[in-house]
Amino acid sequence: MVHIHVMGASGSGTTSLGRALAERLDIAHLDTDDFFWMPTDPPFTTPRNADERITLLLDEVARHEGWVLSGSALKWGGPLEPLYDLIVFLRIEPGLRMARIRAREIARYGNRIGPGGDMEVKSGEFLEWAASYDMAGPERRSLAAHEQWLKTQTAPVLRLDSSRDIDDLVAETLLHPAISGDAVRRRP
Repeated sequence: MVHIHVMGASGSGTTSLGRALAERLDIAHLDTDDFFWMPTDPPFTTPRNADERITLLLDEVARHEGWVLSGSALKWGGPLEPLYDLIVFLRIEPGLRMARIRAREIARYGNRIGPGGDMEVKSGEFLEWAASYDMAGPERRSLAAHEQWLKTQTAPVLRLDSSRDIDDLVAETLLHPAISGDAVRRRP
């Protein structure tokens, strides 16, 4: 079975592509946010301890023969790296990426992120953080950090423009030689 890591900036579509690939391959979809963050309301406010998150993730991958991991485990997912058969790195024009993020924030949280909402400040901080991805240094989740990390990986890397249709991204990923053999089960 195959193990795929789909990564990129927030808003680049890693979760959408990860889910679509997992469904097409009939394997598990795992998202780094589910392991990195404690379940809270408002969400995404309390990170888990690094040891706890990697233990949870390793326990989960052990339960599945094949899986797609979406998101970024840049500084804490080292034990998973040797398992990757393919790394899919999504890039998208920053303006389009930020428009996607803003739309997603509104759809998820509505008035909670608006003026006076309980998530207004956190949402503003998140948007500022996300907007800095292409220019920030390697000390945090950024294009520089991702490029630096990709140079250290042994799995093949497939770079895709995620402004393309999701079906096209799935099709191109499934054609990659690292996963396109008879050993990979696919749904009809």
